[in-house]
Amino acid sequence: MTIRTAVSAALSLALASSLALAQKKGDAAKGKEVFEQCAVCHSVTGEKKMGPTLKGLYQKEKLANGQKVSDASITAMINKGKGNMPAFADVLTADEKTDLLAYLKTI
Repeated sequence: MTIRTAVSAALSLALASSLALAQKKGDAAKGKEVFEQCAVCHSVTGEKKMGPTLKGLYQKEKLANGQKVSDASITAMINKGKGNMPAFADVLTADEKTDLLAYLKTI
């Protein structure tokens, strides 16, 4: 195998892997189960709890921190936490976060 062939194969594999990850939509039903951890502080009904309601989160223009609502900005908030909200970067797996985002899009 030539270096050129090896590099082409490696790049093709990397591209295919990144496309597969980018296309993962998440499972809203599983995300609802993940949300049970969030429901201690957040509601999806508009009810006021310690944290803000997440009802209609994806219909809002901006998050409380001023960032535009997107999968990336919500994931960053989940990972880093804010104020009284702890960081969940090491608590939830990447798949659980993707499933949670899928669920949040349904409420």
